[in-house]
Amino acid sequence: MSPAGAQKGSSLTLVLMVASAASGGTLQYGYNLAIMNAPTTFIQTFVNETFLEWWDIQLEDYQVTLVWTIIVSIFSLGGFAGSLIAGPMTIRFGRKKCLLLNNIFLMTGALLAVTSRAAKSFEMIIISRVLVGINAGISMNVQPMYFGESAPKHLRGAISLSSAVFTAFGVVLGQVVGLREILGSEPCWQYLLASNAIPGLVQLLTLPWFPESPRYLLIDRGDKEACIKALRRLQGCEVQSSELDEILQEQAETKGMRPRRPWELFTDRSVRWQLISVMIISSAMQLCGNDSIYFYASYIFKEAGISDDKIQYITIGTGTCEFTACIMCNLLVERKGRRFMLMGGYILMTVWSVVFTIALLFEHYTSWMPYISMACIFTYILSFGLGPAGVTGVLPTEIFNQTARPAAYMIAGSMMWLNLFIIGTIFPFLVSGLSEYCFVPFGAVCLLSALFVGLFLPETKGKSLSAITSEFNKLNFKGQEEKYASQAKAQYQLGEVSHSTAF
Repeated sequence: MSPAGAQKGSSLTLVLMVASAASGGTLQYGYNLAIMNAPTTFIQTFVNETFLEWWDIQLEDYQVTLVWTIIVSIFSLGGFAGSLIAGPMTIRFGRKKCLLLNNIFLMTGALLAVTSRAAKSFEMIIISRVLVGINAGISMNVQPMYFGESAPKHLRGAISLSSAVFTAFGVVLGQVVGLREILGSEPCWQYLLASNAIPGLVQLLTLPWFPESPRYLLIDRGDKEACIKALRRLQGCEVQSSELDEILQEQAETKGMRPRRPWELFTDRSVRWQLISVMIISSAMQLCGNDSIYFYASYIFKEAGISDDKIQYITIGTGTCEFTACIMCNLLVERKGRRFMLMGGYILMTVWSVVFTIALLFEHYTSWMPYISMACIFTYILSFGLGPAGVTGVLPTEIFNQTARPAAYMIAGSMMWLNLFIIGTIFPFLVSGLSEYCFVPFGAVCLLSALFVGLFLPETKGKSLSAITSEFNKLNFKGQEEKYASQAKAQYQLGEVSHSTAF
């Protein structure tokens, strides 16, 4: 086979591998965010009827809202649990097998959801949401790791950012499937909740045909032959020596070392500001309220004055906006840089939250003002997709070394899911309680996030880990003697910083 033909074949294999892994991976996160919006009133009615039939209790409106909020936001607690067990699972089973085993949670959750109506049990829906949350929490950590370790060096950034693209695609897909004409009607809502099993089934049928992560095969398993075979499938007939040398070097540097534990990062001054940056930016990704829009789109658009018969179609536009923006981010991030995209996205979101608040205040005075409100929601989501959605998940890879990276991802994932739970729980009460001012808290989060990125986060585009570490050491060792910073920098590069060296 010619080099061009081999490269074409390897590119096709890589693209198909990405699509297969993502169908049961980050696509599930976006899909399960979106499908809960369409059956809101139907499930609330089901909850009320269940209480009346089983316990002869007629719930008040606020009580129904509380149960509904638990059903929606418990997904986040499942995700938090999934993010905690993802690391040990990948070490024991490998990246690919971990994604395949992860479908056990998904399929069990789908089975509970589809049978909940016949069983007249809203508790089954709650358990189902926990299980699909665990599935999403695992995949959100494992999939980027699998992609980053499998892609060739010149495609690593684009392949890693594709996780955000598939998340946004999952949102759009969930919104389309949730249309009243498809599965979003009263007789079909239980099938809508269980429809997430279909992408999982696609992954189960296709992913076994693709190779395991070459880095995992060589570094963790010590199987050089299997590593070369995987590289050959992903990169063409002839394995490039530079790629294999890079993996061998990584194997030599980490030989005899164990992965860092999450609590060790908190006591290590040499990674203090790296950890602070990851925690703040991961938290801001949820505290800005963007993902909660998909949970409660009906609440928001009703508050904006949009008629009920148009809401489901307008909601699809929100997911399409983020999907388009994530693709644009994928194209722009290597040109403009991570810091620029993050800060720019949060600044734009701040502006649109202010405009949205003004539009809500004047919606009763002007007939066309609700459409301005709707446009602000679209531009808010578009701005989120241009920066925070794509860049946030890439940062732990670029600012932590090999031994600290799994622990950093566990901490980042935990912060993301815990804050999604908090916002998912209080969001409907914010909308009803603050009314026209419901987006003021989110605007404040976006403004503070933009200021943090501008003041403290160094640019990572095109820089080595050594250069990035040097930038952070200006904050980590501020006011300390230069020799301490130099020693910590050298130790960090070798991945040999231990708990005993913490300042």
